[in-house]
Amino acid sequence: MILETAVLHVKPELVQTFEASFKQASTYIASMKGYISHELHACIENENQYLLIVHWASLEDHTIGFRQSEAYLEWKRLLHHYYEPFPVVQHYKRVF
Repeated sequence: MILETAVLHVKPELVQTFEASFKQASTYIASMKGYISHELHACIENENQYLLIVHWASLEDHTIGFRQSEAYLEWKRLLHHYYEPFPVVQHYKRVF
């Protein structure tokens, strides 16, 4: 299993609509092969910052399967305009 993480900095003026858009976009990622689960956490200290965590069966399920899909185009359309700066996505494998 692979853990994908991204710190999302939402433009302050868009925070109120972001969570509803994210909920809508979640249906697209959840439909993908290799998708296991995802979580969105709101930062307590910075109200416009979120942490996205996605569990994938393999790295390729995310980087190829999702990122090269029609579902990703909808995800991008719904969410990418919210971020400033654009998030850095990182992948982790379990060590312990």
